[in-house]
Amino acid sequence: MSVLRSLKKDKSAVTMFLDWDKYKNQFYNNLYLDDYKIVIKIPLIPKDDIEFEIKIKKFDLTKYTYLISYD
Repeated sequence: MSVLRSLKKDKSAVTMFLDWDKYKNQFYNNLYLDDYKIVIKIPLIPKDDIEFEIKIKKFDLTKYTYLISYD
């Protein structure tokens, strides 16, 4: 028995987009999981003074602006 629903194998299950954090001056590659309403944020270029960090956050895609969406 699984606690989480399995991801669907259609294109609408995961949306990928780029965004920019103006406070940290960092670009992120984002994977948005539609069914769970969470985003996985991966830095495009890790900075030397900041540890490479992947972030997982609750996210509503309709409330935010992002740079570009891609497949």
